[in-house]
Amino acid sequence: MMRYQLESEILKVEIESFGAELKSIKRKSDGREYLWQADPKYWARTSPVLFPFVGACRDGQYRYAGKTYPIGQHGFARDMEFTMERQEPGEIWFVLESDEETYAKYPFQFRLHIGYRLVGDEVQVCWKVENIDDKAIYFAIGAHPAFLCPIDGEESKIGYGLAFGGLDTELHHHGNTSDGLAVMKDETLALADGRVLFTEGFFDKCTYMVEGKQTGEVSLVSRSGRPYVTVTFDAPLFAVWSPEGKDAPFVCIEPWYGRCDAEGFAGSIEERDYENALGEGEIFEASYRMRFPG
Repeated sequence: MMRYQLESEILKVEIESFGAELKSIKRKSDGREYLWQADPKYWARTSPVLFPFVGACRDGQYRYAGKTYPIGQHGFARDMEFTMERQEPGEIWFVLESDEETYAKYPFQFRLHIGYRLVGDEVQVCWKVENIDDKAIYFAIGAHPAFLCPIDGEESKIGYGLAFGGLDTELHHHGNTSDGLAVMKDETLALADGRVLFTEGFFDKCTYMVEGKQTGEVSLVSRSGRPYVTVTFDAPLFAVWSPEGKDAPFVCIEPWYGRCDAEGFAGSIEERDYENALGEGEIFEASYRMRFPG
């Protein structure tokens, strides 16, 4: 396991080779940390990459070609050692390639490349999935960055909130069961000028899963009303999460290309909602950005 650093004129970040996971995002002028620092009291991760599954499969298993495979939540990439491919000023790339260990639980041959690029006050995260199999492969991929909230020394994130670009009075979402499956019931979150403030128990109801490309920009907003983290993306869906019942001092904003199984789903991997398919030799590419305005 190795830890690597990138710097721009504004930001300094650290990435660990284990999971190719972001571990720190700091503003150089004052040393302010934006990323949650993985206290296991609340959640022992910072920004895992979710691959080749996003969320949970029903009964902890999935089906392909007449066989059933056990799989943990969010797949396995976050718990594997990546190889650093290349590093240059302001940019670094890692790769994970399928092997006997991955093939036993995920019967596809692949290469997963994860890149990080710094441009001013922005961190760009890039994904590239290569199909190196002789058949189509199926996968999901998603982000799970956890941002400190509160960030100005308050005891609670109550009074902080979210701003959704381009929205005005409401956001449609659905929640999840206790075992992490999607409850496909339309719920409405009331907004005021595209914003909602955190109240006590705001995150105890569910993970907020948002489909339909209602927005491609989500910001965390301080009590003063200032956005201090803005995540932009073109993903088909995203989630907002903080651990239930813990009043945890962080909030995750998660662009997803894939989703957990819905309640009652009994199909094969090819039939999962939002599943990505790659033909032999094909490449999938996607990215998202995190901006940290001063």
